[in-house]
Order: sequence, then structure tokens, then C-alpha cells
Amino acid sequence: MVYDAPESIRELNFVRPDIGAITQRDAHMKWKVGDTTITKLQETIFPEFSDVIPAATPDVVKNVKWLFPHFVTPEGHLSLSIHSLIVDTPGATLIVDTCIGNGRDRDPFEVMHMLSTNYLADMVSSGYQPEGIDYVLCTHLHVDHVGWNTQKVGDNWVPTFPNAAYLLGKKDLDLWDSIDADVEDDFMQIQRRVFADSIQPVLDAGLAKAVDGATEVCDGVRLIPTPGHSPGHVSVLIESAGESALITGDCIHHPIQFNDPGLVSPFDVDNDAAVATRHSLFNEYADSPTLIIGTHFAGPTAGKLVRDGDTYRLDV
Repeated sequence: MVYDAPESIRELNFVRPDIGAITQRDAHMKWKVGDTTITKLQETIFPEFSDVIPAATPDVVKNVKWLFPHFVTPEGHLSLSIHSLIVDTPGATLIVDTCIGNGRDRDPFEVMHMLSTNYLADMVSSGYQPEGIDYVLCTHLHVDHVGWNTQKVGDNWVPTFPNAAYLLGKKDLDLWDSIDADVEDDFMQIQRRVFADSIQPVLDAGLAKAVDGATEVCDGVRLIPTPGHSPGHVSVLIESAGESALITGDCIHHPIQFNDPGLVSPFDVDNDAAVATRHSLFNEYADSPTLIIGTHFAGPTAGKLVRDGDTYRLDV
């Protein structure tokens, strides 16, 4: 499989994450789903991240009025959030995706290089200790979804959640563990470093469990395959006391894709599969009571998916 990412990610035009703009409300947003609580744990906000969906130009965005003001800038640029979601069920506590991480060499991807955020302090202030996490669920293994799998202690990267089982997609593990050391593509070189500092230490500690396809994690939480963005990509379905929520992962990068499921990202391993996944999900969950929680959605982050003529919108 070959990514259609730019030959050099230096070509991408992203605005440096606005860590100072993170409010207490953003860092501690919560939703109740039956007897389960889902907490948003914010790491960074990218005020302009439009190159993740190149066809979503300001002229296109301005035609989708419901995106304003939550999900785009006044000028029509896509805004993206980097956050984890802590799922606190009656029987277990899980964290879904672990963001970018501090102190990581991600050169030349400067917007994710050597960050210094309050991620762990915000987790504790939200009422959760890293030692109390039972499961780490990675929807896929990209740079911005696995960083806090580990933290640096002395000269070594060690698991941040020492008592957790880390569920990692087998197809993604196989892909990122097979990159040649001499590959010239910037993104692939970054992913080699990501594997070394954020995945390999978890494997070495014996905490990783490779999963393939639909997987029951614990009572009320299961993984559903949503391939396209990566070969083993999954979303997370939470069900409790007759209510449900779906954590998307990157099968949906931005709410504009509800309006046009055909908008694709250069970081998708298979654009056609990604589009097919979105059509299938939207058809299944539109006009249903399931809460849709975006892994990269800024602002309210969650809402109900409703049909809007021939397409869809997120009702927040």
C-alpha cells in the first residue's frame, strides 16, 4: 500500500497549533451516554488545517453555512482539534487515541514537532490518572493518534498507561513496521520515528494486543472496521442503557465531509475505500439517536447526524 501524501510535507500549509486558545471548557467537555461518561481531553487546536482536505477551499466551505462558526474560521479555512476521548464505563476506563505527545522529533512537520502541552495535567484535573486506564484504543497508528502512548523517562520512552491493554490494528502494525530505513518520503520517515517512540515501547512492555476487524473490547464498547484512511482503521461504538455514541477516528477528518462524503485526504491509504466507508456510516447513522463524536472536530465536537436534502449535516 502506498500513501498519496505529498512527497514533502514541507509543501503543506498548516497554522501552528494554538495551545493558548484551549479553554477550560474545551479541555473538559463531557457527554453522558447511558451510564457511560465520555470526556474530551484536548491537546492542541489547529486554527487552519485546510490541507488535510485540499478540495475544501474557502469558496467551497462558504457554501456550507452550518459549518460556521464552530468548525471553520470566518475566512473559510478548516479548523481541526487534536484530542483524546476518555470513555468511563461502569466496568472499565478507556482512552481513545493519544494525540501527538510532548518532546517528539517530528521534523520537518514543524506543526507537530517538539510540542509542550498540559495533556497529562489536564487528564488528572479531569479526574483520571494514567495508572487507572484499563484500555488504550488507537483508531489507527498515525503520528497524531499515538503520541501519548508513551512518555519519556530519563533517556527512554515508556508506556504512559502502565496498567492498560493497548489495542492496535494488526494491518496498521504490519504496515508501519515494514518501512525501509532509507525511504525518502518525509511522512514515511516520521512514521518510522512514531513507531520507534510510540509503538515499539508498548510492544516491548508486553502491553499491546493486535486486533483485526470488529472487536468487543469490554461491556458496552466495541471496535467497528472503518477502512480507507488506513488499512486497519476502526471507529469506536459505545452503547449503554439504550443510548449510543460513535467515535469516528479519521474516517471523517472534518464535518464538511458530512456535506460531501467524496472529499478526500492525501493521507488516506485508499481514497475509494474511505469514501465508501463514509457513505456506509452516514446511511446507517443519519437521523438516528447515536451521538457522533469527531476525533478531530473543533468546537462542540459532537452532534447528531441528520439528513439535509441529498446530503447530511451535523446538528450540534
